[in-house]
Amino acid sequence: MGKPKRTTDDRQRVGWQLSFALYSASNRVIRLHRPFLDPLGLTYPQFLVMLALYESAPRTVGALGDELGMENGTLTPLLKRLEGAGLVTRTRDRQDERRVLIDLTAAGEALRETACLVPEKIETACRLTDRDLAELRDTLNGLALPRSPQAADLAAD
Repeated sequence: MGKPKRTTDDRQRVGWQLSFALYSASNRVIRLHRPFLDPLGLTYPQFLVMLALYESAPRTVGALGDELGMENGTLTPLLKRLEGAGLVTRTRDRQDERRVLIDLTAAGEALRETACLVPEKIETACRLTDRDLAELRDTLNGLALPRSPQAADLAAD
């Protein structure tokens, strides 16, 4: 017995939608983070910022936004909350006053070891092999990146 053939009606069902599968999986993975992030006092987007800063700090708001795919309007309030929690500092770049530099505080640095263990815990919870995880990540990254002007034209239609 082979796979069931998709019909036009199936394509309209929620369960057949690629976007729904991505949405549902994304929500599940973000929820998996909660028991690990709550004790750190971090939301998932704040966690992503902290991981990016652990890779390289200080960083400009623009560089963080580019890496994380976040707009300034989303990132700025998030950074203000991290600053209010004492985890990061926000200072104007002395060489270019238009740029704001984000750096870790001692308290933010103190979370590094625990925070950096979270991705491995999430991978374990997903119950996929290392190879399957790498393939899935690469496929999803491929979907997230713009491919070509032709792909953009198709999206606009």
